[in-house]
Amino acid sequence: MEAVTKQMNKTHDMVYIGIFAVLIAICSWISIPAAVPFTLQTMGVFLSVGILGGKRGTLAVLVYLLLGAVGIPVFAGFSGGIGVFLQSSGGYLAGFLLSALLMWGMEKLLGRSTVILGISMVLGLLVCYAAGTIWFMAVYTANTGAVGVGTVLAWCVIPFILPDLVKIAVALVLTKRLAGVVRR
Repeated sequence: MEAVTKQMNKTHDMVYIGIFAVLIAICSWISIPAAVPFTLQTMGVFLSVGILGGKRGTLAVLVYLLLGAVGIPVFAGFSGGIGVFLQSSGGYLAGFLLSALLMWGMEKLLGRSTVILGISMVLGLLVCYAAGTIWFMAVYTANTGAVGVGTVLAWCVIPFILPDLVKIAVALVLTKRLAGVVRR
């Protein structure tokens, strides 16, 4: 009987990981028009780790990235393929995984309180910004010429700070409401 229960738990885990990988993809396809349009990808990442927990949430992010890497159009603008990672925005995709790993680590060390989860989401966002900005600068410099960090921050980070903080707030609220529905 114990073997059956373990197998059912593994099956549930795989289903949840798949569902949340798809959720991240759906969030990436939703583009909010603004002066600088933005997607809900980061919110999908935060929801995955918030609701599923560090391990399963991180696996959902990894599955999402692998689906995109093999060419399934799960990224923003219905794009996919390994080439997307080589573009100037590829560092932000890698940043999603780094964010999830950081959130998982904080969960293991400090627990899953709402305050810790909120702090881990903000720190995860900063890690994503850092990875994306460094990669953007490298690709832009290789293809176009040198660009200053201030310029890149003005293009790639500053316009997204307020929308990303709103996404974190929404992810926290949804996590608190939905985490009890998903078996741990």
